[in-house]
Order: sequence, then structure tokens, then C-alpha cells
Amino acid sequence: MIRVLLADDQALVRAGFRALLDAQPDIEVVGEAGDGEEAVRLARRERPDIVLMDIRMPVLDGLAAARRIIADERLSDTKIIILTTFELDEYVFEALRGGASGFLVKDTEPAELVRGVREVAAGDALLSPGVTRRLIAEFAAKAKKPHAATTALAGLTEREREVMALAAEGLSNEEIASRLVVSPATAKTHVSRAMIKLHARDRAQLVVIAYETGLVKPGWLG
Repeated sequence: MIRVLLADDQALVRAGFRALLDAQPDIEVVGEAGDGEEAVRLARRERPDIVLMDIRMPVLDGLAAARRIIADERLSDTKIIILTTFELDEYVFEALRGGASGFLVKDTEPAELVRGVREVAAGDALLSPGVTRRLIAEFAAKAKKPHAATTALAGLTEREREVMALAAEGLSNEEIASRLVVSPATAKTHVSRAMIKLHARDRAQLVVIAYETGLVKPGWLG
């Protein structure tokens, strides 16, 4: 069972998400928070698998709340999905850099919300090859200058770098496998090894690192 905590200052939004998610046989909503402080408190109490976190929260904003949850060693298995009203919210990239596993626009289709929760719970990142690629590319370019890739990525093999770059383009393991003519299991193994070597919390952070180190340049995206 995937245990989900809803954190949004709008009760109507929370009610809609709860009705949708609780109707799924494999998902259970374990709590609701109306502000960031409450979200952190409930996360520590309930230890959810997923927190759906509104980025614009009262008392403590969603970005700060997400940071506290991610930094809490007791919540190392809890993953954050950022909720936003805007596809190109400037804070979304900062959340991804900080360890969030992806983001959803609030008016996303119900099926997409459910799919996203399941994907992140399974260890994948919620990174579509469209809007999210543009968002990460834009804000990675603005955030700071790339580090020297040779330093940050020195421990990776050439194939791991290649797979990491393809993941940063928004490709799934299956698409990476097809591009490199290897099995999806092999592609997944390379992604996992790169994450371990770079201490990336999940695939989303791996993508952020790919941009910040200059392994992938924003201008390469079509």
C-alpha cells in the first residue's frame, strides 16, 4: 500500500485529491496538512511514502517544508512530489535540486496524478520529456555556473555518463535501452550505479546533476 500525505492550503483541493487517491486499491491517504509546519509534523508522525506538497503554503512554504522532510534521516524513504499552479514555477527547480522527486501541475488529469504517485513510489522520477525538461534546463542554466564535469563525474564510466545524459533528456529506461541497443534492465542498472556514485537521492536529482555539471547543456534540448 502506498501511503500518501496531502499538503495544500486549499481544503477543496485536498478533498479532491483524497477522493481520487483513496479510491485506488493500492493507495491510502494518511493525513492532510493545510500549512508547511503541519506538513512536516504529520510527515514525521505518519512516515508516508509520498508527500504531495503545494509549493505555496502558509506559515512555512512548501519548499522549506520539503527541505526539512528530505533532511530528516527518519524520513529517508519519504519522497516529495511538488504541486504547483504554474508549469514554469521558479521554485520547482530548487525543489528538484533539493531532493524532490518531481512535480505535478494542480490541474493535471486524475489518471496522471495517480500514475505519478505510483511511479515515484516505485523509485522513478516524475520527469516528463516535455515541460519538465524545459523547466530544469532553464533554471539549471540560471541557478549557477556548471561545475567542472571531470571533477563531479570522475567516478562514472563512459557508459554511465552516456546513460545519465539520456536520462537528463527525459528518456525512460526503455527508451535509453532502445537508443543504446541494450536491455531495459541493463539501462536501469547503469542509472542506478550513477545515482549511487553521485549520492543522488533519486532519478530527479541525477538529472539536476547532469545539468549542473555541464554533462548536458540546456541548449541541446530540442
